[in-house]
Amino acid sequence: MKTIYKISLLSFLLSIVTVDAGYSQAKTYDFPKPVDTTTRSIKLQERRTFEISPNLYADNQFRGARLNNVSVDNGIIEAYIEPENAPINASPWYAFRLWSVDSTETRTVKISYAEDYKHRYWPKLSDNGDTWIEADSSDVKVAEDTSYVEIRLTIPMDTIWIAAQPIVDSKDVYNWCENLAKNRLVDYKIIGKSTGGRDIPFMMISNGKEKKKKVVVLLSRQHPPEVTGFFALQAFLDEILKDSELSKNFLDDYVLLVYPILNPDGVDEGHWRHNLGGIDLNRDWAYYHQKETREVADHIVETVKKIKGKVVLGLDFHSTWYDVYYTPARDLDIVNVDFTDKWLNYIKGKIPGYDPRDEPSGITQPVSKGWFVTQFGANGITYEIGDSTPKEFIKEKSEIAADGMMMILLDPDKFK
Repeated sequence: MKTIYKISLLSFLLSIVTVDAGYSQAKTYDFPKPVDTTTRSIKLQERRTFEISPNLYADNQFRGARLNNVSVDNGIIEAYIEPENAPINASPWYAFRLWSVDSTETRTVKISYAEDYKHRYWPKLSDNGDTWIEADSSDVKVAEDTSYVEIRLTIPMDTIWIAAQPIVDSKDVYNWCENLAKNRLVDYKIIGKSTGGRDIPFMMISNGKEKKKKVVVLLSRQHPPEVTGFFALQAFLDEILKDSELSKNFLDDYVLLVYPILNPDGVDEGHWRHNLGGIDLNRDWAYYHQKETREVADHIVETVKKIKGKVVLGLDFHSTWYDVYYTPARDLDIVNVDFTDKWLNYIKGKIPGYDPRDEPSGITQPVSKGWFVTQFGANGITYEIGDSTPKEFIKEKSEIAADGMMMILLDPDKFK
């Protein structure tokens, strides 16, 4: 028998009463597949400089670094990487620097992982930590069992950076927000602190008149390595902030609440997945045991209450092995349920040869996608970008997605 997931009328009415009574905390919900998100211990890497030889050094003393140990075997430099705790999703992030003191050296660097973990991210290289290129395939060898990767590198007297993805740390995100805040449509503020005391940033995108408008919520960086998802958020927002007639009309009716980095501790500590509490934040949307999830969930609810708005859509930007949209099951009793198919059809129609991968599901684990349903009865979608999706395509698709979202939300009857 087909199961139809619905938010009960009683639950919905209680949530309205709660908000009207002045209570601004996010309500809890018993998801069918609960996850224990109480704090667990983690192992922080030791921040240090490793002496490989009198002429060669490596270090992990920068935001986003991950390097647990260095050794040399038959002239091969081995960089050893392990996660912050276990069990954990297989997203083995690595990031470290190498340099030579007296002369350049060409060496093989082997990146190996803790037992049972496999290589995932193609190596990226930089000479300044800001601009990145992929390592040439002729210089890279991935083990047949993917337990390690070897890179042939010329190590300069200056520094070379090696990382799983281009490094976008918390400071980079804050700087990006501050730059966007030069736009009169952007109100940027810090809404709280992470477990490690780092800022949790927030941007409201509006024309200055927020009262009684419909609300779209955007989330990103719950999982530290998922940089391509953050690139998608950036392009998505840039499109909305263009001085266009479409954006103007959209912001006449809608407000955006943007939380661009929910896990700044995990990002800066070079974590594979978790926050400083050792937890996957995107499993903590039932009881908010972690500080970051509680801060953001409460702020969303409080802001919506303050402006007397109505959340109609939540988009959570992530990365995985391939581009995919995790969407709500079409039999869910939510507002704006038809948006999903109309949006994906619009994106498909604008990109020749592209067929969006849609993976719908009902309310299962306590992830943000389901939280938008249980908290607001709104449509929630996880917008996933592939690990290796080219940045140019990320930009193109995200701009199209932003335009499509605005047009469909403004006039849904025009779209199929």
